[in-house]
Amino acid sequence: MPAGHPTAPVADDDRAGRASGAGDRPAAETGAPADTARPAAPSDVATADSGTPGTPRWGRIRAALPGAMARAAVAVPAGAALALAFPPYGWWPLSVLAVAALSLLVRGSGARGGALLGFCFGLPFFVVLLKWLHVIGWDAVLGLAFLQALFLAALGAGLAGVSRLSWWPMWTACLWVAQEWARDRIPLGGFPWGRLAFANTSTPFTPLAALGGAPLVTFAVALTGALLALVLLRLGTVLRARGRMPAPAIAPRGGRRPVPPLAGAALALLAAGGTLMVGRTVPVPTEPAETVRIAVVQGNVQQPGMDFLGRPMLILNNHVEATLDLARDVREGRVDAPDLVIWPENASDLDPHRHPQARAAIDRAARAIGVPILVGALVDHPTEEGYVENQGIVWDPVTGPGDSYTKQHPVPFGEYVPFRAQLSKVITRLERVPRDFWPGEESGVLDVGPARLGDVICFEVAYDGIVRDTVNAGARALVIQTNNATYGHTGQPEQQLAMSELRAVEHGRAIVTAATSGISAIVAPDGTIVQRTEEFTREVLVGELPLRDERTVADRVGAAPEWGLALLGLAVWGGARLRDRRAGGAGTAAGTGDLAPTHGERPRDVAA
Repeated sequence: MPAGHPTAPVADDDRAGRASGAGDRPAAETGAPADTARPAAPSDVATADSGTPGTPRWGRIRAALPGAMARAAVAVPAGAALALAFPPYGWWPLSVLAVAALSLLVRGSGARGGALLGFCFGLPFFVVLLKWLHVIGWDAVLGLAFLQALFLAALGAGLAGVSRLSWWPMWTACLWVAQEWARDRIPLGGFPWGRLAFANTSTPFTPLAALGGAPLVTFAVALTGALLALVLLRLGTVLRARGRMPAPAIAPRGGRRPVPPLAGAALALLAAGGTLMVGRTVPVPTEPAETVRIAVVQGNVQQPGMDFLGRPMLILNNHVEATLDLARDVREGRVDAPDLVIWPENASDLDPHRHPQARAAIDRAARAIGVPILVGALVDHPTEEGYVENQGIVWDPVTGPGDSYTKQHPVPFGEYVPFRAQLSKVITRLERVPRDFWPGEESGVLDVGPARLGDVICFEVAYDGIVRDTVNAGARALVIQTNNATYGHTGQPEQQLAMSELRAVEHGRAIVTAATSGISAIVAPDGTIVQRTEEFTREVLVGELPLRDERTVADRVGAAPEWGLALLGLAVWGGARLRDRRAGGAGTAAGTGDLAPTHGERPRDVAA
């Protein structure tokens, strides 16, 4: 990295957290600068060959256990605090503080200790974030939270490894991106909930989405948090040094002038502030090529929870009646006529191609309003017996059903059951998913009247590639058809709406969220919510929808920033572990999980 990088002046004196084992010995005894001396604060669990009671290593383990338990005790509330950065709470600065906390907690740990701390951080984070799943069962909350926390355990191991390197705030941010990259893809297609970017949808970081998508926002948030941790470390170094003797300047490698610890803290703070505010310099284009007038119909459901559908045709009739009321208002001059109407996911719970009563009801609504309706419907697969498709269908008032989009990413255990034959024998609740959804294979670009819209269904808004491919295929605005009735009044609809806000900025597209029971909304291309409904009400939103053709930088570069940052972080971590194994001594101890670093040695740095 060039020497002029904002954090370059402060990178080399960051030795306070390295496993030097210097304790409180004077610098003259250790050969290290005075501000690097600190008591060892190990936190790793013992390895299988740690020795037996009475051995010196066992003694070090026993002495380190209180410190390890204290760190774990701090990691738990830190993880829970991160969840509060997300909707419905929305205290986004906690996302920065939580990253800083985890960075400090794993410092001085080995791989196993870092993994333990990452897990202690991740489990409460996901339990609080995903508590809306309690509608299905608290076992679902705990099971999914446990699975996702394993990725945070891997992150903790990685953060512990790179914390001993120069430029460690940079590698910390890269590893956060790598962790999300993995969670977004595995297992079973991944689960992107809980990305740092989704906690920062209306913050100074948000405009960065137009350059590098959600991964770049996550990178910036994590970098700011790691730099804040660096500031705290430097200030701690100054305070400890003043308690013993005047703090000397730190002599960096390469012949550069010494950087006093206090100046290093100031430079790190400046870099953190710059990272926080750099998004303000990113232009977010919003000028529309043209506009169309839309109506978003939220017909409502009978009740929240697992049994929201009620009797057949109930939800469909709700949306038909709301559309007929809209048509009446148009005829009587109370509302300007829309150019198109949007219904939510599952607005028709019966296949309108096979059930005449469902088709007749939709025809009636379309003829009354006189414009095309984008209808969300469950449709029997035409060739695969027993499978159903989750579709958005363009319904013309004259010709009836036309072009359609089929959801590409059905939700595991919600819309299909993996390993059904085996799991159904032990989990009887899976019987509530009687038929598996068949995935679509094409992006949802549909001509709905005068507008070329991109249809994205429900949880698909969380997946970068699906939304990006839809925009790149020619969508001039995006529609998120969703059905959150199962999770009403749990915070889940707010979390999903926040994703729409970020996607609007990322792709420079207005976004319409159409929900059966709420929250429905119209989001401008700059991420501003123009209109929204309340949950469990029958409402119709009518407004102007901007249509745009210009693509953002994020659309053009695609997944390259995510792959680049993730691979860079993993490569640096892997290189550090390889160096430690080859060097032996302190590096090996810290890398393999020994509780205490080896005294008198320090692991090598990766050159800045």
